[in-house]
Amino acid sequence: MREFWVATGLLWLAGVGLRLSILAVPPVILSIQADLRLSGTEVGILSGLPMVLFAIAALPGSLFIARLGAMPTLVIGFLIAGVASALRGAILDAFALYAATIVMSAGIAITQPALPPLVRQWLPHHVSRGTAIYTNGLLMGETLPVMFTIPLVLPFVDGSWRWALVFWGVPLVFIAILTVALAPAAKEPAAVASAARHDWWPDWRNPLTWQIGVLLGSVNGVYFASNAFLPGYLTEAGRPDLISAALTALNFGQLPASFILLATAERFVRRAWPFVVCGVLFLLCLAGMVMTASLWPSFGPACWDSSAPWCSLSLSPCRRC
Repeated sequence: MREFWVATGLLWLAGVGLRLSILAVPPVILSIQADLRLSGTEVGILSGLPMVLFAIAALPGSLFIARLGAMPTLVIGFLIAGVASALRGAILDAFALYAATIVMSAGIAITQPALPPLVRQWLPHHVSRGTAIYTNGLLMGETLPVMFTIPLVLPFVDGSWRWALVFWGVPLVFIAILTVALAPAAKEPAAVASAARHDWWPDWRNPLTWQIGVLLGSVNGVYFASNAFLPGYLTEAGRPDLISAALTALNFGQLPASFILLATAERFVRRAWPFVVCGVLFLLCLAGMVMTASLWPSFGPACWDSSAPWCSLSLSPCRRC
């Protein structure tokens, strides 16, 4: 029983670490833009780099898992991401910020594929529950920076966006250290683990591979683009007072759904209807966001974002493909 709780705790913390350093940027993006004199295009590049690296570095991450194992890959990725995230606070120009963001995003990208095999190794009889646990942690990692950076972290660091980025990078290093110190022994059958080590390259001829990629890419594209441009949109609309509330709603809206999934995970695995419902909600709520700058941008994001975890969990058993 102790190993079960240690495994679930580490999986949850790993999920948190996947998003802390990335979502630390939106609350301070206006300060970064003013300090480094970034154009709207350059803000888009800065916000889009993590998604690009997720795609580019995911395959090397799978190779590292095959050669080194899932747990060492996760630890190495978090150490790289934590250090690079903190170094973003020491940069002097936009190109150095881009470089640090690329390294940080690569660390996260090689870490993310390690979680599904870790679930199978640590919780082989509770795969869906383990997936829901680290998904809940991931959503919490998306919520904490946008919820607390403006009201708590920035006052604590004298309003410095540089130190705010350092603040959210440090936990990644602690998560890596805790994983090394407390990781339970793998319970996955040796034959299954050995087969997984030799099956790291995706089957590009399988249509399901492309379907999963398009689905996850679409959800992530809408999500990260909304986080990146919502502060600027509200500022231009004369409602900067809504930035913190809107970003919090955008990310906090996922948590109620994720807690429900912890209790009902098995019912949504490999079901098609969550994708249909999510797609309709995305379109309706995005339309509401772009057509008004009232309280809707604060509550509209929560509407569509609460449906994202259902898509993620429905895909979870397919991620081996």
